[in-house]
Parts: sequence; structure tokens; C-alpha cells
Amino acid sequence: MFTNVLIGVDGRQGGRDALALARRLAAGEATFTLVHVCEPFPGRGALELLQIDRAESQRMLERERELAAVEAQLVVRGPRPVGRGLHELAEQLRVDLLVVGSTRHALVGRVLMGDDCRAALDGAPCAIGVAPSGYDLVPHELARIGVGYDASPESEHALEAARQLATAHGATVKAFWVVSLQEVREDKQIPADWPDAIDELIESHSEELAQLHGIEGVVTYGGPREELGQAGRELDLLIVGSRSSGPISRTFHGSVSRYLVRHATCPLLVVPRRTLAEPEQIGDRAAGTLASSGG
Repeated sequence: MFTNVLIGVDGRQGGRDALALARRLAAGEATFTLVHVCEPFPGRGALELLQIDRAESQRMLERERELAAVEAQLVVRGPRPVGRGLHELAEQLRVDLLVVGSTRHALVGRVLMGDDCRAALDGAPCAIGVAPSGYDLVPHELARIGVGYDASPESEHALEAARQLATAHGATVKAFWVVSLQEVREDKQIPADWPDAIDELIESHSEELAQLHGIEGVVTYGGPREELGQAGRELDLLIVGSRSSGPISRTFHGSVSRYLVRHATCPLLVVPRRTLAEPEQIGDRAAGTLASSGG
């Protein structure tokens, strides 16, 4: 599905986890770019320190590429805050997927990204993949794909992404529709018999999911963040959609996506509406862009 993939690498396990997930999600003919962002050095001697760091980063990227046995372009970016550097390069290379791993501070098996990486994901111009800690250490299949679904255009787009990945990997797709008290309130004034109103919504949404060809539908009541996070325990990949309209788009727009980034126990894919709908965004990368890796 994804043909132009950017992967954040730092010489640690998180970068290797990201690379493993990227290879799982990418199409067979995909091109990869490994990037390391050098953070700015404060104080005297900053330029000299940056030059040393850039040289070390280049060697690190070469080692990681060799270790993974993957063909990839290498880019050292900086001086930039990590989030800003990833975001800018994703736009510059016009990638359709940016993949990052969890930080070294993460709990085992959980995605817990630093503020700098979350900054890259806010407003990112492409889909975002987040690999849980240790993902590269054991073999993984892509056999069970879950989608957060509510019949919105964003969730329809996430479902289309799930269908494409399922076709490529022979996976099953399960759509999760979470009925919350907020939805009951939006549907009508909460009545005294509000549990009955919840049951009505569950029945209605179950009928809607039953109309999705080849998709197993599950409707639950609770908090969308917590319910989707719990569902991820039984999945190989969880996909959610996000709003993306206009030049100032926000990939991690809502609290659900932000929560899942921090708490999902399986790989997470956040798909903005335009990723599949506007393939012209996936452009050819100019050789001069890669050559000028310090911009």
C-alpha cells in the first residue's frame, strides 16, 4: 500500500522496531529512507559538536542499514528538534508513511513516545506507523487487523487501508464501533432509561457493520480510547483514521489517537483522509533533496 516510506532511526531498539514495522506495511516496490535528526547543541562550540554528531549519525545509519539488510537512502537532519525534523523531512520528501518506534523509556510491549516525536506526528502530512517496544525482536505476522470505525469519512478511509493491507497479507479485518455516553447524548436527550438507548444504538450499529462485506463487526459500549486499546491486545495492527483537511492538517487530531499512541500494545497506524484519496501526494524524491541532508 505504501510506496515512499520514511523511518526514524536513532541507533537504538526503537529505530529497529520502526524499520521492522515499515517493511511489514510497505508495498513490495517501496523505497525507504532512514533518517536521524541531530538535536541542536547549546553554548560555545555548538557548530563543531554538530559536525561531529552528523558524522557519527551517518555512520550509525550505515550500520543500521547493513544490520537490517535493506536498501535505503540515508539522511542526517539537523540541527532540529526531533519532532520538527521528522515533520519537515516527511513534507520535503512527500512520503506517504512515516514510521517511528517507542523511546527507550517505554514500558516493555507498550508504545510510549517522547514529546519530541509526538510533535512530529501533530500535523504530519502522511500516515503514521508506531511500532511497540521490542517489535523487531520476534517474528510478527500481519494476520489480524482491527479498525476503529464509526461510519465517518475518516473511519471509512481507515477501513479501506485495512482492506488493502489484508489483501496483501491474507489477513482478516475486524471493525470496532464503540458506543459512548457522548454518542447517546448527541443522538437525543439522555432519557431516564438511557441503558435502553445504548442498547438501541448497539443494535443499530451492529446492523450497519453487518453490511460491510468481508468484515467482522464488533460493537461495544464504553470509552472509545480504552475499548480500542483493549481490542489491540488481540491484534497484529490497529488502524484509526484522522481528520486531514487543508494545508494545516492534524494527523493526531483527537484524544483517541493520542491515547492510543501512548497505550496501544500492538502496532498502530493512523491514516489521514488524503493518504489514499490523493495519490499525487506521493511524489518522486529529488536527488538534490537527499544530497542536501542538513537543510
